[in-house]
Amino acid sequence: MTDTTPAAAAGTWALGGDLTVPRMGYGTMQLAGRNAFGPHRDPDRAVRALRRALELGVTHLDTSDYYGPHLVNELLRRTLAPYPAGLVLVTKVGGRRDDRGRWLTALAPDELRAAVHDNLRRLGTDRLDVVNLRLATPGEPLAEQFTALAELREQGLIRHLGLSNANAERLAEARRIAPVVCVQNMYNLASRDDDPLLDRCAADGVAYVPFFPLGGGGRPLAHPALTAVAARHGASAQQVGLAWLLHRSPAVLVIPGSSDPAHVEENVAAAALALTDADLAELEDVGG
Repeated sequence: MTDTTPAAAAGTWALGGDLTVPRMGYGTMQLAGRNAFGPHRDPDRAVRALRRALELGVTHLDTSDYYGPHLVNELLRRTLAPYPAGLVLVTKVGGRRDDRGRWLTALAPDELRAAVHDNLRRLGTDRLDVVNLRLATPGEPLAEQFTALAELREQGLIRHLGLSNANAERLAEARRIAPVVCVQNMYNLASRDDDPLLDRCAADGVAYVPFFPLGGGGRPLAHPALTAVAARHGASAQQVGLAWLLHRSPAVLVIPGSSDPAHVEENVAAAALALTDADLAELEDVGG
């Protein structure tokens, strides 16, 4: 049966061959406070944004127990459990927060095992759909770490594994240990160093999930070409940026986040934005 929800307007992808999700997903990071630390200033609005994403057909939720920390996973459980059929929860391990909200690494095998159990408990589920190992740097050694997660997968606590902040060498190394269903790296219209890796992932049937899809570090995408294409389509520049990612490769899954229900609607609507060949050619200037 064809999925006709707004989120599925750009098609679907089968993570690991068995978890089918619309290519338009939802990142939960902004459901916590500033810099994903502490509670959101308007928890009711955050919950409405989450619910609106699901109403629009989003079934791929990207989260982590270090958002808050813990608060976002607990919000997901309170709001959505028992989870509807077809909902795919993707989390990540390899980091932690201190009491001031600083981002710290937590890549020792014991820390990773503890993080998986923390995610299971706070999300209120017996198995995590996908767990991404977040590396401190793209070249970070991972054999010991990924093996620890692969063992939890063998125990049935994790369905599939992915990587975050990884390069081609680390992806190849991980795949020698266990199957990898997705790579989550920084990538957007203006930051395209990962072009070769994205193409490698697509050729191998591995989903590529950009973080900072609309720019990072408090600097959103901005370029005259982006503005011109958006004006022609009666869309926002942000919608064009998301649509470009979806046009870039069928292996791309986007996970824009927002705690504003109206902004969630705008993001999801980008899945139906059909860019022309002329649009795509003009947008090449953004990454030049």
